[in-house]
Amino acid sequence: MSQTVVREVERKVTKIGNSLGVTLPQVVLEHLGLMQGDEVRFDLSNGHVSIKKKPNLKLPKWIDEEFLEQMNDMINEYDQTFKGLKDR
Repeated sequence: MSQTVVREVERKVTKIGNSLGVTLPQVVLEHLGLMQGDEVRFDLSNGHVSIKKKPNLKLPKWIDEEFLEQMNDMINEYDQTFKGLKDR
């Protein structure tokens, strides 16, 4: 039986240029498999934020990455609506 280990890590919000930011400690970077230059995705739900490494996908030339990101945003925004339609 596998055991889930929960570890809390705290950081302070700091000013970075004209923005506010939070640095990620090494243990978090390793847990997510992140390296400098990687892209991350923030999922916001009910006052919680989860951070995931954005998959590095190679798209065919005829698929526009911006269009794909807009479709993904739309699907995430209307997820509950789509699920409700399925149950009708």
